[in-house]
Amino acid sequence: MKNTEIRNTVAELQDLYAQADLLKAEITAREAMIKEEMEARETEELNLGNVIIRFTSVLSNRFDTTTFKKLHQDLYNTFIKQVYSRRFSIA
Repeated sequence: MKNTEIRNTVAELQDLYAQADLLKAEITAREAMIKEEMEARETEELNLGNVIIRFTSVLSNRFDTTTFKKLHQDLYNTFIKQVYSRRFSIA
């Protein structure tokens, strides 16, 4: 692939990223409208016949890595695992 082809592909990709950002914003806005309505109705489940919408509270337990590292540095270092990955970016 020639540099001009790569430049054109990057330009198309940047346009797609911009479109994706607009779509994500629109999706978030519409989800917020539905969530607000469900809260106003004081319901966690809304059955519309062909679709059921749920907006429920979930309790999760998460490991506090920062505090564990402060309190047990040696043990933390024992279990650190380095992972190799590759990152793609356009600047």
